[in-house]
Amino acid sequence: MADIDYVLGAAANIKGAFAVAVVDYESGMTLGSRGGSAEFDLDVAAPGNSEVVRAKFDVMQKLGLRETIEDILITLDSQYHIIRPIYSNNEDKLFIYLVLNRQQANLAMARRDLRLIAQRFFMDDPSAGPALTAGHEQGYYQGGRR
Repeated sequence: MADIDYVLGAAANIKGAFAVAVVDYESGMTLGSRGGSAEFDLDVAAPGNSEVVRAKFDVMQKLGLRETIEDILITLDSQYHIIRPIYSNNEDKLFIYLVLNRQQANLAMARRDLRLIAQRFFMDDPSAGPALTAGHEQGYYQGGRR
């Protein structure tokens, strides 16, 4: 499996990052995390967002949408929560969960940085190969088309 520590470290260095986790959305298990606080329990928040991801994929399937989720953004008064699924050829169903301080963060740059981190995670995954199905982030490797 690709290096989860790399993902956590790189995402934690995004301007305004407050907490980050890599989560298996099928089981809800947190594979690694950094940050959080006594008031913000990342071990509760990260697996709880697995339900959000599963629900969105379920709705997309019911609607017959043949697209991928780039990210899910939840905007709060003082925070941005970004959920970024990681697409690969293996059976892992993972996402990166990033919480940003809204006053410090640049949302556009954070989304860009998180996309690059997820891309690197995918490319470092030995099971990831060129046999992606259409629409699965493949456009990022061919000149950034999306």
